[in-house]
Amino acid sequence: MFKFLKDKLKSAISKISEGVEKEGKAEEKITDQSAEEKEEALETVSAQPSKEKGFFAKLKEKFSGRDETADIKKEEKLKTEKAKEAIEDKKPEIQKEKHELQPRKEIKEEIKPAKEHKIEKKHEIKGHKPEHKVHVKDEKHQKKPEIKEELKEEPITPQPETEISEVPEKKGFFAKLTEKIITTKINEGQFEKLFWDLELALMENNVAIEVIEKIKNDLKEELVEKPIRRNKVEETIALTLKSSIEELFEKSEFDLIEEIRSKKEEPYVIAFFGINGSGKTTSIAKIANMLKEKGISCVLAAGDTFRAASIEQLSLHAEKIGVKIIKHGYGSDPAAVAFDAIKHAKAKEIDVVLIDTAGRMHSNQNLIDEMKKIIRVAKPDLKIFVGESITGNDCVEQAKTFNDAVGIDGIILAKADIDEKGGAAVSISYITKKPILYLGVGQEYKDLQEFDSEVVVKSLGLA
Repeated sequence: MFKFLKDKLKSAISKISEGVEKEGKAEEKITDQSAEEKEEALETVSAQPSKEKGFFAKLKEKFSGRDETADIKKEEKLKTEKAKEAIEDKKPEIQKEKHELQPRKEIKEEIKPAKEHKIEKKHEIKGHKPEHKVHVKDEKHQKKPEIKEELKEEPITPQPETEISEVPEKKGFFAKLTEKIITTKINEGQFEKLFWDLELALMENNVAIEVIEKIKNDLKEELVEKPIRRNKVEETIALTLKSSIEELFEKSEFDLIEEIRSKKEEPYVIAFFGINGSGKTTSIAKIANMLKEKGISCVLAAGDTFRAASIEQLSLHAEKIGVKIIKHGYGSDPAAVAFDAIKHAKAKEIDVVLIDTAGRMHSNQNLIDEMKKIIRVAKPDLKIFVGESITGNDCVEQAKTFNDAVGIDGIILAKADIDEKGGAAVSISYITKKPILYLGVGQEYKDLQEFDSEVVVKSLGLA
C-alpha cells in the first residue's frame, strides 16, 4: 500500500538531507569569512587608545603589570619640577626687588637658605625658637607625606556586580568549533530550493495542493535558521514529515457499533454516496457482514434504480451474507425505496438500514438534487462518502462536492490495498475536515479495516 509514494518520499528526504548539509557548509564558509572580518575590525578598534578607562580596562592594566600609583607619582614629580623651574625663572626678579628695598646684610641673610638648618640648631641650643623658620621647614617636609596619604586613601574601587553580569558570555574557540562540526543551518532561500524535490514527489502522487503547502510550512518551521545535527538531518526531516502527515487526519472517536446500539427506539439509518465504480455497493456489503458478525440485524435498500444490474448485484450480496433486501423496479423513485426499507425495519424491529444510491458524477447537478431528496425522506443518522483511493485528486474533489451538497459525516476509501500513490488517503480528510472511518483492503467481506493514521504513516515508511 502506497509503495510508490513511500519510495518517492524516501528519495526526496535523502536529497533534502544532502542539500541541507551542502548548503549548511556553504553558509558556514560565508559566516567564517564575515567572522574574520569582524575580528579584524575589533582588533583595529582595540588598538586605538580609549579616551576613558572603565573598570575592566583598569583591572586589565593592573594584572598586566602596570602600576597606576607609579603613574600618579610620576605626574606629581613632573608638576614639582615645573614649579621649581618657574621659581628659578622668577628668582632674579625677586632678588632685584629685594635688593632695591632691603639693606645688603638682610639680602645676604635672605640669599643663604642653605645655612637655615644649622642656624636653627644653634638657636635651639641657646633656647631661642625661631618659629617662622621651623614652620617653613615643617611644610616642606610635610608635602610629600600628604601626597602619599592621598594615594592611599583613594584605592581603585570595583563597580557594582550588575555591570559585570551585563557583559554577554562569549563562547570559547573549542565550543564554537564543536558546534560548527556537529550542526548545520540553512536559510529560507536555500529551503525553497531544497523543498522542490519533496514538493514534486507529493504532486506526482496526487497529494492536494493545500496539503503540500501545510507540509512545506511545517518543515520550514523546523529547518529554516535552526541548528540541525549533521548526523540527524534526515531523521529530523522524517520526524517532521511524520508529525505533519499525522495532523492531516481528523481525529475521531466515532465508534459505529456503539452508535448503533445506543439508538434503540428506531432503526439506525446509513446512506452511502459516491460515483459509479467507486466500490460503493461492495462497501455496503462489507458493512452488512460486519454488523451481522457483531450480532446487529440490518436490511439493505436497493436505491440505485438507475444503473443496469445494480439491483441484482446488491441482491446477490444480501443472499450471500444472509440479510433482507428491499427493492423496486428500475427507473422507480430511489427515495421511495429508502422510505419502504425504513418502514420495514421498524415493523420487523431491525436495527440498521443501509441505503445504496445511484453512482453519480459530482458534476451532474440533476443527480445531486435527487440525492438531496433521498436525504430529506430518509433522514439518515450517518452519511458516508465512498471513494476510490486510487483516483487520487479526483476522489478528493468528489468528496468535497458531496460534502458541500449533503454534508457527509465520514469517509470509506475503497481499494486502498492497491493504491501505490496514497494521495487521496493523505489529503481527503484534511480537505473535507471529515474523518476516514474505514479502508477497503480486499475483495472479501472481511476485508474492511478500521482506519488508523499509523497504518498510513507506516505505509509511507515514516514510522
